[in-house]
Parts: sequence; structure tokens; C-alpha cells
Amino acid sequence: MPPYLQLVQQVRQALLLGYLRRGDQLPTVKEVVGTLTINPNTVVKAYRQLENEGVVEAKPGQGTFVTAEVEAVAPGDFTRLRRSLERWVRDAQAAGLDDDTVTALIAAVRNDVRAEGAA
Repeated sequence: MPPYLQLVQQVRQALLLGYLRRGDQLPTVKEVVGTLTINPNTVVKAYRQLENEGVVEAKPGQGTFVTAEVEAVAPGDFTRLRRSLERWVRDAQAAGLDDDTVTALIAAVRNDVRAEGAA
């Protein structure tokens, strides 16, 4: 996955998980470049992609701000599901599954569940 798409995905995930909220300011391009040691054009491309999707808005001279709003999962449900997933990931690691296999298995199950719902 290209680096700019990795940044886009990280911002989307932070929004979905409640780490970012509407009105929050993203780090400046310079801050991201300094932290991740990537090309400034990569960060600009990621921010532009997020802006085109309506996730953020760039305000000249002020920064880039989150404009999207995502309905948060209830805290109790979130905690319960996270703990369940943590146990499952530990079991998968103990069974010898690597990160790519875990990701593939989660995607396969997610697709199966989606297909069941469509049937």
C-alpha cells in the first residue's frame, strides 16, 4: 500500500476509534514529515485525499481540521469487543499465525458474515 494511503487509513481509523473527533486539528505536514521521515508531498497527497472525501478541511494559515463525524460505539460495547479481539489475536499468535495471516483471516470472516447478511 502506498505511504499516502497508509496515512489516509490511519486518519480514518483514528476517527472510527474515537481518537480523532470533528474539529480536531491534524498535525502539520512539517510535523508528520519530522515524525515519520517521509516526503512532504506524500503527506500533502494524503491530506488532499482526505479533503476530497470530506473527512478533513484545510484552512489556509490555520491547518487541517477533521470535518467528518462518526457515530461512536458505546464505550461498554467497545471495551468488551476489544478485549474479545485481544484474546483472539493472542490465541492466533499462540497458534503460530503471523500478522498477514491474521489480517487475511479477519477479512475472510468479515466477508463471510457480510455475505450471510445479504443472503
